[in-house]
Amino acid sequence: MQTNIRPDILASAEGQEADRILRSCVHCGFCTATCPTYQVLGDELDSPRGRIYLIKEMLENGHASKKTQLHLDRCLTCQSCETTCPSGVEYHKLLTIGRKQVDEQNVRPLPERLQRYLLRQIVSRRKLFAFLLSGGQLMRPVLPKKLRQSIPARQQLTAFQANKHDRKIILLQGCAQPSLAPNINHSVTRVMDALGIETLKLDNEGCCGALNHHMNATEQALASAKRNIDAWWPYIEKQAVEAIVISESGCGNFVKEYRYLLKDDAEYQTKMERIEQLTKDLSEVLCNEDLSRFSSKTPQTLAFQAPCTLQHGQGIKGSVEKMLTSLGHTLTPVPDGHLCCGSAGSYSILQRDLSSELRERKLKNLHSGSPTVIASANIGCISHLRAGTETPVKHWIEILASELD
Repeated sequence: MQTNIRPDILASAEGQEADRILRSCVHCGFCTATCPTYQVLGDELDSPRGRIYLIKEMLENGHASKKTQLHLDRCLTCQSCETTCPSGVEYHKLLTIGRKQVDEQNVRPLPERLQRYLLRQIVSRRKLFAFLLSGGQLMRPVLPKKLRQSIPARQQLTAFQANKHDRKIILLQGCAQPSLAPNINHSVTRVMDALGIETLKLDNEGCCGALNHHMNATEQALASAKRNIDAWWPYIEKQAVEAIVISESGCGNFVKEYRYLLKDDAEYQTKMERIEQLTKDLSEVLCNEDLSRFSSKTPQTLAFQAPCTLQHGQGIKGSVEKMLTSLGHTLTPVPDGHLCCGSAGSYSILQRDLSSELRERKLKNLHSGSPTVIASANIGCISHLRAGTETPVKHWIEILASELD
């Protein structure tokens, strides 16, 4: 694609990055076939190709309209288009640059700014989120059904005493997951313990930074990244851990981009090669372990919802499905498994109608094989899907851990 970006924009590092990405696009349109919002709305401007044209126009004439802001907001950043793209266009990086440019020129209405601010401040703070969620759970029995479904009931955890082991991993706990579904991290610890691996949970790490990054709060996102690296580094430096394990595929996808995000920070760049080597999705660790003891005594019929951040962002496809099948479970086919469920972090709150439509489509496909349980690998997807179905929705690690009961 030919570009003519304004010289003042092209002089910046972001402008040069945008120019590089735009020039790699051959506007073939393959991306439109796998874009969830285009499937629903049928509007070219709500496809990756359309949004690329909007960003290109904005960078060339220096003007960003509210219309451009609307269409960029509607993007889920699911990266399905990147999986499809034959030219390797790094669309999500271009989208980040475009959103920053458009937000600088279009001040959002006060209610919208307040909503985004509160989302960032509450969800990314583990203790605050836990406190507010516990209040909602107390009120849950008297709430209307639709609202009640969006608030998970408290989970009762199996009594368990972890053992000390020579093999150790760090588990990124996440900011929302410990409150929304504490059994996920609990299950990780139990499964790792059964494999002779000790799970370390560090109090001084926190949110991965994805939520702030996706809402254009770049400095806060970078601060979160640095905080986590600082928390992990003493263990890495001493070679005391085998891996930094992440059970939330959304967090894992973002942490794996820390090197790119911190590319201008020389201090942290020196640490990033080792961080990259150690950062693993939970499935990447367990697929190399002997899982025979988790073979199911009561095999289940499962539908696996592969989160976009797992299959498109991290490029991990089929690993979880292979593990579950090898342990005796039956996996039902899921039509259009590449399409997003509509969760996408804060998207389910900021774009409620589109998100709900995508969830309905996803659940229809997940239910098509009549599973007894829907399994996933990301807390955002799990929470979003749970609010729309009576079928149990679990993280796949909970299914493995249930064999230890």
